[in-house]
Amino acid sequence: MSYWSEFLTIALIHLFAVASPGPDFAVVSRYSLSFGRKAGYWVSLGVASGIIIHVTYSLIGVALIIHQTDWLYQTLLCAGALYLGFIGTQAIKAKPRKDMSDSELVATQPRKRKAFIVGFITNGLNVKATIFFLTLFTTIIAPETPFAIQFGYGIYLIVATGLWFLFLTWLLTQPRIFKTLWHYSHWVDRTMGAALILLSLKLLWEWANLIELI
Repeated sequence: MSYWSEFLTIALIHLFAVASPGPDFAVVSRYSLSFGRKAGYWVSLGVASGIIIHVTYSLIGVALIIHQTDWLYQTLLCAGALYLGFIGTQAIKAKPRKDMSDSELVATQPRKRKAFIVGFITNGLNVKATIFFLTLFTTIIAPETPFAIQFGYGIYLIVATGLWFLFLTWLLTQPRIFKTLWHYSHWVDRTMGAALILLSLKLLWEWANLIELI
């Protein structure tokens, strides 16, 4: 049996999903424009590593358990919403930046570990990603598809996500683009921060409805 058509469907759906504005896009863009290419790269690698979590629990069937276990799903939804609200609040406080030399920019960069963790947690706590991977592995991928093939799909999703956000970082930090956006990066931060806060509020609203607070 050929699995190319299944793979191409997965690749196309994933491309639309990863290219759509969301938490991952927001944090990668923010760190790239605020701290430069290296910081953006580390956030991108963190996001890609977060995909490992989703792929792993999808392969072993935990995604379905999460979706069917109300309290667990609600807890993850709330945690993800609060984290997005936290980083959104930080971003919305951004102040105008002065011109900086390359050495000064390097000095202001967050540690590699911190940038990586931001990307990892942002993606890992994204409940929408849980639903995406649950849908992918239960409706798009046929039940008779061998585990080895599904594992290969998972590797592709991890690598493709990483490459996409590394490319986005590279694009945003091209000298001409970066210098132009640098002067307005505080507005980019604030816009991304507002978007993250709105997304956080939307998720909290969903969470409140799930536990019947509203």
